Amino acid sequence: MTKPKVLISDKMDPNAERILKERGCDVDVITGKTPEELKAIIGQYDGLAIRSATKVTKEILDAATNLKVVGRAGIGVDNVDIPHASSKGVVVMNTPFGNSITTAEHAIALLMALARQIPEANDQTQEGKWPKNAFMGVEVTGKTLGLIGAGNIGSIVASRALGLRMKVIAYDPFLTEERAVELGIEKVDLEGLVTRADFITLHTPLTDDTRNILNRERLEKTKKGVRIVNCARGGLIDEAALKDLLDSGHIAGAALDVFAVEPPPADHPLFGTPNFICTPHLGASTSEAQVNVALQVAEQIADYLVSGGVTNALNVPSLSAEEAPKLKPYMGLAEKLGSLVGQLAHGNLTQISIERSGAAAELNGKPIEAAVLSGLMKNYSQSVNMVNAPFLAKERGLDVRSVRHEREGVYHTLLRVTVATSQGDRSVAGTLFGSEAPRLVSIFGIGIEADLDGHMLYIVNEDAPGFIGRIGSLLGEAGINIGTFHLGRREAGGEAVLLLSVDQPIPQDVIDAACKLQGVKMVKALAF
Repeated sequence: MTKPKVLISDKMDPNAERILKERGCDVDVITGKTPEELKAIIGQYDGLAIRSATKVTKEILDAATNLKVVGRAGIGVDNVDIPHASSKGVVVMNTPFGNSITTAEHAIALLMALARQIPEANDQTQEGKWPKNAFMGVEVTGKTLGLIGAGNIGSIVASRALGLRMKVIAYDPFLTEERAVELGIEKVDLEGLVTRADFITLHTPLTDDTRNILNRERLEKTKKGVRIVNCARGGLIDEAALKDLLDSGHIAGAALDVFAVEPPPADHPLFGTPNFICTPHLGASTSEAQVNVALQVAEQIADYLVSGGVTNALNVPSLSAEEAPKLKPYMGLAEKLGSLVGQLAHGNLTQISIERSGAAAELNGKPIEAAVLSGLMKNYSQSVNMVNAPFLAKERGLDVRSVRHEREGVYHTLLRVTVATSQGDRSVAGTLFGSEAPRLVSIFGIGIEADLDGHMLYIVNEDAPGFIGRIGSLLGEAGINIGTFHLGRREAGGEAVLLLSVDQPIPQDVIDAACKLQGVKMVKALAF
């Protein structure tokens, strides 16, 4: 079996290369390449491990014909075109927890430096001065810290601040009241936070919604004497407004580890402003953090390429390496059911419902849903996979619904896929035999047990004597060998379904001849 190939294109702790090799990957470490140079070699790799230097653009992704996963050692993925990666079926992962403590500690360090004016006091002392009376700091004990963003890093900052005996309030649209109580903080709206906080720290990604979240209007509403720290992303604060309010004294101090443009120009207006502190994006810059993110990204890439585990992915449901083997047969069944209903449904698809019953209801539903869509969308594109299938479905306006039934019916586990088309609903269902073998058990309301594999012929006919002999003779005369033969019917003498597996593709003239047989309503060649 050929080992997956991984390229490490940015400087990274050497343990990343070691872990990838130990887990069954071939690894090349080639750093400092220009975009054109990277474009020339990327096509031979299954995985790409990066930090912030490599830009994974549309052009790079188009040239990466074998690429399956991009792993970012760190949190920010501004340097990856995630929508295009998704359309190409490439998983994009980051390591959101590897540098969380480091970044949170840097925010606390800057908060304390602002409170006691440490950088300016240090500079003057080293200049030979002794400005003991020139600097009057403030205590943080008893002050209110306002967190904008209470996710992983924000929650760590909260715990450190509570240890300093601060009161912590937080604005985060995804923070529940229960989680706030668990953290020991108060959930507030953004307007309430800016008017109450003595210190404000930011811990949110840069999106269209968060860009300039501290704009001039909100900065002017802050409590006089507020101190602001940003170790998250540049662009969250209106830097020009921040400069004006520092000059006026309304804002007592600000500390930025990140800027809207990095590196900032030498004549940046904030440089030299009293009570302003800055560092060159050092939030993740500790030896421990660099080792952690390198180890994590290597483990995540190897898990995906070797065992199918998906961790910290930004464009596909997570699937642990432990879950992957258990889910594999269900995903195989799901993909075949999606493929079957896609090949048989007529008219424009408008909605798809994916129902899980019995043992299937206890599993992670997102990978199963993605597998159904992958099978379905392969009827529209041969390059589809579980990563890009949901995006292709969304592009086509397909409404996807997932339903979970805890009850167990006739089968210990059951998947049912129903599509709504312009000509009505079409539904198929399947189960696993022996917890491994996928088996169709119902097609359009007719009970039928069949394997779904290779080349098959699907026939809808009137249930009448002699039909099986006629179709067998037709295929025999055409030199087509029948592998398996599966029958189902609504009632005696009513509509019947026949599923045949055959050893080779069925020529169109044989299909045309089958359509002319007495009692035949529909004939369709299938492939799995």
